[in-house]
Amino acid sequence: MAVDFADGKRGRYLPALKYRWLTPLYDPVLRWVFREDVMKARLVEQIAPLPGQRVLDLGCGTGTLTVLLKRTQPGATVVGLDGDSKVLEIARRKAAAAGVELTWDQGMADALPYPDASFDTVVTSLMLHHLTRQEKIRALQEVHRVLRPGGSFNVADFGTPQNALMRSLAKVSELLEETADGVEGRLPGMFRDAGLNPVKETERFMTPLGTIVLFHGRKNAGGVQ
Repeated sequence: MAVDFADGKRGRYLPALKYRWLTPLYDPVLRWVFREDVMKARLVEQIAPLPGQRVLDLGCGTGTLTVLLKRTQPGATVVGLDGDSKVLEIARRKAAAAGVELTWDQGMADALPYPDASFDTVVTSLMLHHLTRQEKIRALQEVHRVLRPGGSFNVADFGTPQNALMRSLAKVSELLEETADGVEGRLPGMFRDAGLNPVKETERFMTPLGTIVLFHGRKNAGGVQ
C-alpha cells in the first residue's frame, strides 16, 4: 500500500471501501458480507497470542480484530497500524469503549515504521487485496523484516474459489479490488518468496464476493530467507 493523499504525503492510497464517504459503512459491510465475526474469531484462534508477545495487526482498519486480540490475551502487546487516519479515529473510540489499551500507528504496509525483528506475530485481514502486486511484494518483505525468527504471519484474504458459484462471484470482486493474486492462487508462493515458509491454508469461507481463505506462514527460525 502506498501513502494517504488526505494526510498530504506521497503516493497512492485507497481508503478501505475506495471512497472516504463510504468509511462509516466499513464495519457493517465486513460484518454482513464477509462473515466477520466467525472469520476473525477463527483467525484469533489460529494466532493464539501468548502473554508477553508483540502482535501487529497490519491494515487494522477500524480495529475490530485488534481489540479482539487484546481482549483474548490481555498480557500481549497489540499494535494496530493503518494508513487511514479516519479509520484509526474509529479504532481508538472502539478500543476506549471496550476498555482496552492498544497502540495505534499510522503507516504503510510497504514501509513499516518498526525495527527489525520487533514482533512475534503479524496478522492482516482483508488488506492484501487493496495492494498492487509490487506493493504486496514490498509489504511481505517488510513483514519478514519485522518478524522475529520463528514468528508467525496470519492472513485472511481472497483465495482460489472452491466451486463455480465462488468463481463467478470472484469475477465481481476482481472488478472492485486487486484480488487476482489471491483468486488465481499466487499468494502462498508470494509468501514463500518473502521468506514466510512453510505456508499452509487453514480454512475457507464462502462469501457474496468470493472465497476468503485463512493462511498461516512462519519466518525461518534462523531468520534467513
